[in-house]
Amino acid sequence: MSTQTLDRETTVRRFPRSVLVSAWAVPVMIIGQFAMLAVVPVALVLVGTLRDTRLKALRWGAIALTAAYATPLALWAIGPERAQSLSKDMHPVFAAIIVAVGVAFAVSFHVLRRKSRK
Repeated sequence: MSTQTLDRETTVRRFPRSVLVSAWAVPVMIIGQFAMLAVVPVALVLVGTLRDTRLKALRWGAIALTAAYATPLALWAIGPERAQSLSKDMHPVFAAIIVAVGVAFAVSFHVLRRKSRK
């Protein structure tokens, strides 16, 4: 087997690292009170999952994470009395839901990746 063949095979089997890092970044940013900046990793998770056909099993999880994040963001944006930041305005239940869905998505990503290796 040539080196090119090995490189092609490892490239084909490799999952997008940006989705994995972004999936773990969302709960960390929510817990760390950087909820507004978490829009970037949420968008990366959604776009990366929808674009990669190998992650088809994770699409509903990415949509759930996006919906869980978009709900408090929309409530903050349309609310009459907005706090200065999304983290201060977000109800703790919303934060817990986003963290739980983010961790569940990241763990399911690891499980899917492990199953694909076998």
